[in-house]
Formats: sequence, structure tokens, C-alpha cells
Amino acid sequence: MTHEVDLGALATAIIDANLYMVLGTADEDGRPWASPVYYAPAAYQELFWVSSPNARHSRNIAARADVGIVVFDSRVPIGTGQAVYMAAVAEELTGPDSERGIDVFSRRSVEHGGSAWTLEDVRPPARLRLYRATASEHFVLGAHDERVPVSL
Repeated sequence: MTHEVDLGALATAIIDANLYMVLGTADEDGRPWASPVYYAPAAYQELFWVSSPNARHSRNIAARADVGIVVFDSRVPIGTGQAVYMAAVAEELTGPDSERGIDVFSRRSVEHGGSAWTLEDVRPPARLRLYRATASEHFVLGAHDERVPVSL
């Protein structure tokens, strides 16, 4: 098994095992903002979440769709942490992909003891909306803390 295969397996395990991602956004002037959000992955390329369209990160996505994402377990001992870093494009889902997205999100929510979700829960006049980040790159840190691309 090659080093990249091991790192790919590590990356998928991290995404599968964790509930929250840190979503890095920026406003139209480039001011950064980081937000932890509960997520549901689909094939490791798409991550779905629900948020208020008035939340700072949602407003930032409306202005600038490029985002950075980090998924990690903050409970591991010092010096043993590992993370998956992603470059992605985020959007509020309103079109034909909404049904699949809410199904993915709802299924994971129920698996973790949360509520089932429907499209009515994320369409006006509801308070929350459905979002998706589509990852174009995945990275983990290698043996010397260098960024190593992985294919998932």
C-alpha cells in the first residue's frame, strides 16, 4: 500500500468520523471568517449543511463562493492531531440538487440522533437554508507537516 493510499484512507476516516467542519469564508473585501458547522458528506466531494442566510458565513458565500474547509478531531492528544483540508466552492441550494442534498443531510442527522429534514425546512419562510460545498482539492499533512494532496 502506498503512502498516498494510506493518507487517502486517513482522510476518508476523518471525514466519516467527525460531525463538524470549520468553514472558512471571506466577505467581498476579503475579510476572513471561520464557522464550525455540522455537515453531511456525499462521496467526499460534496458537503451539505443548513444555516441561516443571515449568518455571516452565509452572507460571505453569497458574495464570494470560494471557501476553505478543515475537518479534524479536536479531542486527540497534543501532537497526534490530523486533519483534512479542502478547497471548495460553496452555494445555497435552491434548484434540482436540493432534494438530493436534503436527503443526504437528513439521513446523517438522523444517524446522529438529530431530526429528519425536508425541503420545507430549508425554503422560505423557514429560518434556515441548505448549503453545499463542492471540494476541488483535498489535502492532509505529511510526515514533515507538508501539505500532501489526496484523491478521495
